[in-house]
Amino acid sequence: MPKEEFKAKMVRVHFSQKDQWNSKPLHEAILSVCMDLGLAGATVYQGIEGFGLSAHIHHSSIWPGSNDPPIMISIIDREEQIARLLPHLDEMVSEGVVAISDVEVVRYTNAPQADSQ
Repeated sequence: MPKEEFKAKMVRVHFSQKDQWNSKPLHEAILSVCMDLGLAGATVYQGIEGFGLSAHIHHSSIWPGSNDPPIMISIIDREEQIARLLPHLDEMVSEGVVAISDVEVVRYTNAPQADSQ
């Protein structure tokens, strides 16, 4: 199976499920921007429970009386691509955390390897 190794950036965006951008759930809006920018990919995770600066605990619907779980989006791509995304996040995320890390990526693909003759 062919693989590619390279240095990249990982962005994790933490916020609440109730957060919105232009009347759309924030996670959907961020995914749309990622797709429009041609980023390699993004994944949305829904947490069971969490809190942030407000010290308000966000619960998923399994907890009585609440349905505002924490959300995290993980985005990994080359530094140049992530740099194009960050101004959008500055505009879209009104309350939350954006964490950026350097990562080593090993990407596996099913694409056939070309002969190197």
